[in-house]
Amino acid sequence: MDKRKMGPRPDVSPKEQVKLLGRIIKYTFSRYKFSCICVVVCILVQAVTTLAGMLFIQSLIDDYIKPMIAAKSTDFTPLAFAMLRLAIVYVVGLAASYAYNRIMVNVGQGTLRNFRNDLFTNMEKLPIKYFDTHQHGDIMSVYTNDIDTLRQLVSQSLPQLFAAGLTVIGLLLFMFYFSIPLMLIVFLGIFCMTKVT
Repeated sequence: MDKRKMGPRPDVSPKEQVKLLGRIIKYTFSRYKFSCICVVVCILVQAVTTLAGMLFIQSLIDDYIKPMIAAKSTDFTPLAFAMLRLAIVYVVGLAASYAYNRIMVNVGQGTLRNFRNDLFTNMEKLPIKYFDTHQHGDIMSVYTNDIDTLRQLVSQSLPQLFAAGLTVIGLLLFMFYFSIPLMLIVFLGIFCMTKVT
């Protein structure tokens, strides 16, 4: 069987994959510039609120709970206000997460439509020989499966990758700020786990 008729090469280099990813991002951003900017802002807000919530828990214990226990106080008012602030931080993070997921649904569906329209326009220009030498199932697979995979990449994978990257960078910065030896121990543990895996 001729390998050229079986679809895309599985041995695409990482450099070509990054180049293709850049083209997809550029394609999406050129048509949904405002939506993409809103998504980036919402992801930033969500990452900051996640990190702020983690840090606030330490402050909650050190600044409110420990002094209350030491003083044997029964006045929970400062603790209640601190918990309310923490709840507001988490609600803002949830709202930002919902907003960027909702926007990305529209962007993903719109990009899916644009990909299919562009693909159909380009296929109309192909000679008849192309359709005679390629199986109809392969051609329809491009319209259905391949384009839907691109939609999932645009609407789900890219935002999640960006959000996870921001969270990891923020955590690394906080670890560096609080304790360099502890950060080095974590890196050593990650290295060992990666080697074992």
